[in-house]
Amino acid sequence: MSRFVRPSKYRHVFGQQGKKEFGLENLKVSNSAWDTNMIDASGKYLSLNWNASGGGAFAILPLPSPFAPLPFNLHTKLPDIIPLARGHSAPVLDTAWSPHDDSVVASAGEDGRVLIWKVEEEAFVGWGADKWEPVDFSPAARIQGSGRKVGQVLFHPTAAHVLATASGDHMVRLYDLGSTDEPKTTLVGHTDTIQSVAFNYNGSLLVTTCRDRKVRLFDPRAGGEAVRSADGHPGVKGARVAWMGDMDRFATTGFSRMSDRQVGVWDAGSLKSEKMTTVDQSSGVLMPFWSDNNILFLAGKGDGNVRYYEYESGTLYPLSEYKSSDPQRGMCFLPRRALNVAENEIARAYKVVASGIEPVAFICPRKADAFQADIFPPAPSAEPSLTAGEFFTSTKPITRKVVDLATGSVSVSSTPVKSASLPTPTASAPTPAPAPQPARQQTEPLTTPSAVPTPAQPIPTKKIEMSASSGPLRSPVSPSPTRIEVSRSDSFRILTPKPEPEEAKPERVDSPDIDVPEPATRVGAATLDGGLTAENEKLKKELAASQAQVRELQIQIDSIKEAQRAAKALLLG
Repeated sequence: MSRFVRPSKYRHVFGQQGKKEFGLENLKVSNSAWDTNMIDASGKYLSLNWNASGGGAFAILPLPSPFAPLPFNLHTKLPDIIPLARGHSAPVLDTAWSPHDDSVVASAGEDGRVLIWKVEEEAFVGWGADKWEPVDFSPAARIQGSGRKVGQVLFHPTAAHVLATASGDHMVRLYDLGSTDEPKTTLVGHTDTIQSVAFNYNGSLLVTTCRDRKVRLFDPRAGGEAVRSADGHPGVKGARVAWMGDMDRFATTGFSRMSDRQVGVWDAGSLKSEKMTTVDQSSGVLMPFWSDNNILFLAGKGDGNVRYYEYESGTLYPLSEYKSSDPQRGMCFLPRRALNVAENEIARAYKVVASGIEPVAFICPRKADAFQADIFPPAPSAEPSLTAGEFFTSTKPITRKVVDLATGSVSVSSTPVKSASLPTPTASAPTPAPAPQPARQQTEPLTTPSAVPTPAQPIPTKKIEMSASSGPLRSPVSPSPTRIEVSRSDSFRILTPKPEPEEAKPERVDSPDIDVPEPATRVGAATLDGGLTAENEKLKKELAASQAQVRELQIQIDSIKEAQRAAKALLLG
């Protein structure tokens, strides 16, 4: 084990379960076997798939907090009968809150329809009071999908009133909620059930995972086939995807052929897996959630653990793990703009248990009471960057508005984006020849250039070029690990104007340890032999001296290693 600890300001982040009075009880969670998170959150409300008879329904609940009591004088144990969002004729499979309006939620169900709901605060006044009669919510808009069940629904992160749905006919459709029920674009090419859908941070790209074990990348404004696809996790069940903030990376979770749970990090430019890590051998699906603190949370269905990792320099470093004896059926995370920064809360999850919801706050402990700017990068703002019409008709780069959590001021993200579309993949650019490097003395064996892999070259497209934010709050991320190439040169080489007899030819020596200049070609047969002999003698002496130095260095290294072993044995005592 290394005695040096990697520096990280999130090393001591811990999960803290909210007290009982800050949760919700007496909930009837849906028994549908469809694989979704079951729950979603806005800055004000929660939506939960409900176990309702005679059709489909979901609950809209006020937001419980681990640091503040419930609003509207509600109790943690809800009444047996509460207002529900009814309107589907079959079980509700997924819900999603608008990132631009905390009171707008979309629902999708097995009946193939998508419903849009507008929540008013007055609907919660009088809950649980005497002579109180619950009044169900009514949908504000209806979208008739393909007739097949709609398994996922997702709002666009920067464009207002743009909604994406994944249906049972293996298509992803994007709608403009303000114009018509017909989809604006349709993404095709899936050959099996779509398991997960995610936009990148500004909505210019969309990635999906599918039961056919493929990962596909789409241009949502252009529609049609995927612009890139690759083999995903070998296992057939439970593949999920989450985009990693403003980087051109996304994370996937899934299973190996031996049913081991895996997490992978992918480069969106080449659609190649940078890192595939085995987590454990449990059978529950891993739900990935990304925080702009460069932290990836992994919550497993059927267990009570939440692992979290910090992404830096192409590697996921384990931070810690929140453990609970209550298994989670689903989970969601609160938008970062609604966090309690006074308590250094960098993330908050809402965990669905057997018949309730528990809040879990992830806190980064600090001694100072002032706002900690280094652990709170700007959060996505509730203000949209463009309208739905501008998104579908314009080809201009998409920017994202962010909010400063200290002052509440809204600004445009400084992350540069050259284009929002993605072209058809082209051939990789040829790898440039490495610059000549002088050979150097070293004790490790050198590797020939043919055996040293060069870093992957980026695909020559300016549609997908993205870089991490230049702000001081995010660690720089390099696209690939740096490799040092050491070339082996034929440094002992003599140029002669004509072939020499075998006995007169100098002995050829290939040495990776010294850099010997090439002798100049001498003119004239009379001086050629004498010049070559003197040059060879000189080079042989230099070679012998260099080899002696190498031996001395090796002896010194062996002595240092022996001293280190002795010191380690003394410390372990």
